[in-house]
This record gives sequence, C-alpha cells and structure tokens, in this order.
Amino acid sequence: MIGASGAASPHEGIEQNSARARILDAAFVAFAARGYAQTTMLEIATHAKVSKRELYALVGNKQDMLATCIAERAGRMRMPADMPPPHDRDSLGEVLSAFGERLLREATDPPVLAVFRLAIAEAERAPEIAQTLDSVARAAARRELAGVIAKARAAGLIEGDTVPLTARFLALLWGDLMVSLLLCLADPPTPEEAKRRARDAAAAFLRLCAPAGGTSAP
Repeated sequence: MIGASGAASPHEGIEQNSARARILDAAFVAFAARGYAQTTMLEIATHAKVSKRELYALVGNKQDMLATCIAERAGRMRMPADMPPPHDRDSLGEVLSAFGERLLREATDPPVLAVFRLAIAEAERAPEIAQTLDSVARAAARRELAGVIAKARAAGLIEGDTVPLTARFLALLWGDLMVSLLLCLADPPTPEEAKRRARDAAAAFLRLCAPAGGTSAP
C-alpha cells in the first residue's frame, strides 16, 4: 500500500526487495547459462516469478540488469567497513592478505567465471558486457586496493607509485590463474588455497616494495 506521502509501505518495500533479488538471481543465472543476447526479459521475469512490468520498474532494461548483477557481485569483494587501516608492515600484510583472499574467492566463483567467459565469447556482438565487467567490477577492486596502497605509502610502509604498485600486487595474486580458469584448465581455488595464495602474494609484495631507508614512517 502507498501511504499519503506517496512512499511504499514497509511491507511493500520488503516485497519489492525480495522481487528485485529474485530478478537479479534469475538474470545472473540466465546470462551465464544462455548468453546475454539469447536471454530474453520474459525468460528472466518468468524465472523470477514477476511480471515484465515489475521487472522493468524494479531493475530496468537488460543492460541495466547486467550492470546491477555485476555491481552486486563486485560489492561482495569489498573489504569489511570496520577493518582498521594498516599502521605497520605486519598489519599491511594482513590487510592485503584479506583483500586478496576475498577477491580470489568471489572472482573465481563459478557463476562469475561464467560471466567472464560470456564477456569474451560475445565481445564483438555485445561489447557492453566486457565494458560493464571492467568498469564496474574490475575497476572497483582496483580502486579499493589502490586506496589501501595509497595509505600505506603515506605511512612510509612501502615505496613506489600507487598505480604500478596496485598492478604489481594483483599480478602476484593472480599469476596465470584466471587464464587457466577461463580455459577450464584448473579448478577454482579452495578456501584454504585462496588464503595461502593471498598470503604468499602479500609477503612477496612487501619484500619487493620495502622502503629503501627502513620500514618505519618518517
């Protein structure tokens, strides 16, 4: 029910949130299984148990839906809001390890890998998939990591420029794992493997980027 102010009632708001979640789940599964171009709005609406009118009202068109699906997945890669900023190299290693572990686990989830494969397969017919994946998900992860690295640089914990340092940590974290996963030559890492890989990447990064004059802030 809509109140006198025009706002939805709490009950209606809960129902809309539930419907929106079903739509995004149905869209993500359909895009991964059938492809972006082949998936119809009617198919998504049917699987989400909503009308096409509700689908457009709650999420938007198919490109909006793809961007929202990717954005919500990208949100799972964010660091916990209560994680304190690094104050020494040990705490920086812990932050980088936690970031890397979360990124590995979320980005190698099979439905996410399916969207990466979809973006590659339809790069010519539907370049917006790759563009959205890069501008929403990959860019968000890079920005968050760059923020951590910028704070560590300001504290004198590491040396170098933020952008190349960000790229260096990601290279140490991934190696050729993503290529192997996209080609189905490897299985997604287990939680234990992701944790070990993230810790190894953080340790190697700290060794490579140690300040020339010591490890304490000036």
